[in-house]
Amino acid sequence: MTISNATVPRARRFSLRSRETPLDLTTRIAVVLVVLILGVLIVLPLVNILSSAVSEQGLAVFNSIFSSVNLQVLQNTVVLGVLVGAIGTVIGFLLAYVQVRLDFRGKKLLHLLALLPIVSPPFAVATAVITLFGRSGIITRDLLGITPTLYGLPGLTIVLSLSFFPAAYMNMLGLMRSLDPSLDEAAASIGANKWRTFVTVTLPMLVPGFASSFLLLFVEAIADLANPLVIGGDFTVLSSRAYIAITGEYNVGAGAAYSLVLLLPGLLVFLIQRYWATRKSVVSVTGKPAGRPAVITSIPARIVLLTLSGLLALLIVTIYATVIVGGFVKILGINNEFDLSHYRYVLSGIGSDAMITTTALALIATPIAGVLGLVIAWLITRKLRRGRALIDFLGMLGLAVPGTVLGIGYALTFNKPLGFGNVAILPALAGGGAVLGGAIAIVMVYVIRSSPSGQRSGVAALQQIDVAIDEASASLGASGVTTFRKVTLPLIRPALLSGLIYAFARSMTTLSPIIFITTPQTKIMTSQILSEVDAGRFGNAFAYCTILIVIVMSVIGLLNLFVRDSSVPKAAGLSSATIN
Repeated sequence: MTISNATVPRARRFSLRSRETPLDLTTRIAVVLVVLILGVLIVLPLVNILSSAVSEQGLAVFNSIFSSVNLQVLQNTVVLGVLVGAIGTVIGFLLAYVQVRLDFRGKKLLHLLALLPIVSPPFAVATAVITLFGRSGIITRDLLGITPTLYGLPGLTIVLSLSFFPAAYMNMLGLMRSLDPSLDEAAASIGANKWRTFVTVTLPMLVPGFASSFLLLFVEAIADLANPLVIGGDFTVLSSRAYIAITGEYNVGAGAAYSLVLLLPGLLVFLIQRYWATRKSVVSVTGKPAGRPAVITSIPARIVLLTLSGLLALLIVTIYATVIVGGFVKILGINNEFDLSHYRYVLSGIGSDAMITTTALALIATPIAGVLGLVIAWLITRKLRRGRALIDFLGMLGLAVPGTVLGIGYALTFNKPLGFGNVAILPALAGGGAVLGGAIAIVMVYVIRSSPSGQRSGVAALQQIDVAIDEASASLGASGVTTFRKVTLPLIRPALLSGLIYAFARSMTTLSPIIFITTPQTKIMTSQILSEVDAGRFGNAFAYCTILIVIVMSVIGLLNLFVRDSSVPKAAGLSSATIN
């Protein structure tokens, strides 16, 4: 009897799973440590949010969720998420399609420009858009003579779409590069023109990518806190409503209730994406596509596509040029005289403290997040047979839980000592006056928000390495830790690099989760940028943003040099930041 190629790996996996072997001591210790870390970093804060949400104040919010005020907040949140999801997905698809299906000069530059929002702070786009297109904007008022109102839904839609479209871009780019070119060739062989092939063949194959990108951007948009605080105006969404409930009304129960409502769509989208990813891995048995995608040669089509992508690239360049130039003039658009006072402020006093503290905490969290992600990946792909799905799910929760929800959970959990009775196991780590406590809480947030990247890239890398290599090491008497350190880790160095790069970039630019746990003694750059924007000191904010981008890009370059190896593929790098 002939066994198909698709059946052999399944039978082999079944035989491997059927041979249950006891875990060695080091693996058991690793499992216990991982479970404890995930329990403290993600499960405990979510439990505290749930317990606070069912308090009297929280239940009052649930009872009034369909009142006119709260219903308007819900409607605002959904409308914003839908608009950003649709527009961001279209932008990402356009740039990905141009990258895959067109040949032109400047292709790599366009790719880098499309990734730039990933390594920039959340306020860079918002402040630049206000400066350029607001009531007193350089382009709108000075050049066009109009005074539009950007605060509210229009401004949020523009800013969030430009900030989050890179996630859709990288998702669609990977999907389009994996399409089998023979499908287009088959359509052409039966007389279909390029447009009909695109509509009837290409687009249907990309439906999962469109859906996942839309859902991802939808969740990112409704969970974002930084931009609604800067450019939201009177347009209130769930994230800003939860922030106001805690910081303005001092109603912790109400803030937890709003956070719980915000948490549900995030978890739902996360579960849907996991289902799609599992389904895709089951049915994708055709192997790697042969050949190269057909290049668009039609002159009108090239003109339209290159014009649209060129306008988007010009907009991105204009926005970040505004950020850079704005830090070197007195008041951009009003007094354009060259001035270094903004950088003198940022590089001295509070600004210097914030820069040093943020970079130091991110550098501390980066290796922890990278190692934690890889250890979880190693356990679920190599060591565990039972419970690995649960550990995988818990490890990815840091990515699925919106930052605002996580920040409120940390404020509820770590604002007081943890322990049993009068015995404190953990001191208060957030919201108090202790420098060390605030710093530890921020590092914890950085770790749990960044480790899922290393976990996913580690799982992908380990699945490509034959398990026989580990078995050979074990047969020679090496323990699980020794095998991981001397055999597995060198083979998955690209995955480690991807995890480290994403962890540092994410840590440096995050705001939503840490705004609730920063202390007066622990200055963070993103929080300082928010203060400068709220005070109308855009020059200082531009200087902060520029320095932050320079720090992130410099450390990414150093990480590439430090972890560089001939086995590291060119794809490792900024593209790893697309998991979110």
